[in-house]
Amino acid sequence: MPDQHSTLRAQRRAETQRTIQAHALRLFTERGYDATTVIDVAEAAGVSPMTVYRHFPTKEDLVLADRHGRLVAERIAASSAAQPLVRRIGNALVESAAALTDGDRADDLTPNAQFLLARLRLMISTPALRAKHLDNHYALQQAIVDALGGDAADPDAAFSIQAAAGACLAAMHTALVRWAEDDGRSELPDLITKALTAAFGDDTVNAPRNTREKPPRTHPT
Repeated sequence: MPDQHSTLRAQRRAETQRTIQAHALRLFTERGYDATTVIDVAEAAGVSPMTVYRHFPTKEDLVLADRHGRLVAERIAASSAAQPLVRRIGNALVESAAALTDGDRADDLTPNAQFLLARLRLMISTPALRAKHLDNHYALQQAIVDALGGDAADPDAAFSIQAAAGACLAAMHTALVRWAEDDGRSELPDLITKALTAAFGDDTVNAPRNTREKPPRTHPT
């Protein structure tokens, strides 16, 4: 059954990637990004350096690699083309954030939310990653443009799609920075909704979420 074998290989590959990236984020957080080598990551993950490079071609990819673009594109493709561009993009960004954080919980961060928060902190605090993060931003913008048919023959329509995507991502970036700065006390989808609403008005997303701030969390010293 080739299809089943392909699925199993894909699952194993995804699990290996996640394991490697989780160890990388832990080491980068504990030791610092510059002080941690790919060899250190490989040893912690129990794989060879070659395996790390096969899944993550550069050290920066150990932090920056994600599935955000695919999630956003899938949700845009499933949305109604009759909706305004900003509404389609805004809904996709909010729904994808909910998926990436497992919907989060009022009392604490889910493991996936902790994972995302660690990535964001590293991207914000590490100069080399801040510069490289711009590539990720452009890749996500292109994924949105492609999902909306931004390669259409009409240059005006293509320009409108690119402008809407760029503006929505700027609002989302503001929400991501705030989420990292407040240690994830607010739910990320709510912050993205708030940022989009501030930029474009109350009708940006389909249904407003109930924004609530979580109680402060203490961390062991």
